[in-house]
Formats: sequence, C-alpha cells, structure tokens
Amino acid sequence: MSKYALSGTIRTLLGKKVRQLRAKNLLPSTVYGKSTKPITIAVSLSDFKKLYAQAGETGLIELTIDKHVHPVLIHTVQLHPVTRAILHVEFHEVDLKEKVHAEVPVECVGEPQAIKDRLGVLLTLIDHVEVEALPAHLPEKITIDISHLTQVDEQVTVQNLVVPSDVTVLTDKTLIVAKIGAFVVEKEPEPVVPAEGAETAIPEGETKEGEEEAPTTQTKESPQEK
Repeated sequence: MSKYALSGTIRTLLGKKVRQLRAKNLLPSTVYGKSTKPITIAVSLSDFKKLYAQAGETGLIELTIDKHVHPVLIHTVQLHPVTRAILHVEFHEVDLKEKVHAEVPVECVGEPQAIKDRLGVLLTLIDHVEVEALPAHLPEKITIDISHLTQVDEQVTVQNLVVPSDVTVLTDKTLIVAKIGAFVVEKEPEPVVPAEGAETAIPEGETKEGEEEAPTTQTKESPQEK
C-alpha cells in the first residue's frame, strides 16, 4: 500500500473570505478526527489534484501541519456545481490501529471472449465496493479478470473478487459486478391492415375515388341587408 505526503497551513480566513485563498491557488480544507477537534487548513490546489489522482479516497496520506504529521484519508471533495472546480476538501484523521470502512473502486480487466466473438455486450453493474481494513491496508482498487466470459448471461459477482486476507468486503456477495448481455434488436412496427369491409378514414377535404365533391353553398346578402 502506497503512502502519500501533503503539507497544509492553519488558516484563519473563513466563510466567503476563502475566495482570497482560491485566488492564490490554495484550497480551503478541514481535518476531522474521532479524537481530534476540527482543524481548518489550506493546501496547495495543484499538489492536491496530483495527489487525489493517485491516492483517491483510500490512499493513506501523511498530512503535515505545523511540523506535526496527521495520518488522514480524503473523506469529501466538494465541487462547484457548474464548473466542477474543487472548492473544499475534508480529510479524515484515522487511528492506524483501528479498522475503517471505505469505498474501493472495482476495475474489470481483460476482454471477454464473448465480446471478441460478438455474441453480446459487456454490462458493468458495480464500480465500487465497501471494504473494512486497517488504514494502511486499504487497497487503492480491486481488479477482476473478465476475459473468461464466453457466453451471454455469464457473469462475475462480488464473491469472485480477490482481496488480501487483511481486507474484508462488506458489499453483498451476490451482487453482479459485470455480465454479458444479449444484443437488443429493435423490431420495426408492422403496418396496420384494415379489417375486411372496414372503410379507411379519409382526410378532411378529400373524397373517395369516383365521387364528386359537394358544391360549397354561399349565401348572398339580400338588398334589405345591405
């Protein structure tokens, strides 16, 4: 399990004033812990982006604040609803001797033989599972080989996931991770054939073949009405 490092500084700017930090490429953050009072800090936005891309939410981070190292996990990343820019981060300080729960990404590897043979399509139904482990033992991701799937409706479930002995998967083991689905062919609607003897509706203004359109009656004004 990889460890990551990040530095932060205590911040006094709160509320709307944190915009001043963002203007300096600093990211407002907060550290929470079971036996720790919340600490408001700022970290480098560019450093955090690089770290988050590698560590995700399961990588153990050594967060240094005023020369004191805090073992933390990334708990919540708040994004702008429109621009998706990172606005705020919550770090969870952990006890290295206590197990924690975390959502771990699941990655399917290999190309199923059924896809190579064009027998169906791959349906991925789960991309994360919940696990329990010591903070230092949390896997960054869990991979599962799906190349052995050869027929439609063949599948792999949570029970098929292989994890280290010090990691416990908490997600329902019967849930399907991925399966081969059948191709869906859309049928064209069949033309409607009128029943024998039934008349076909005629659009307004048209007449049946062989019939003349009835003359339009016009009413003239009488001399008295003029």
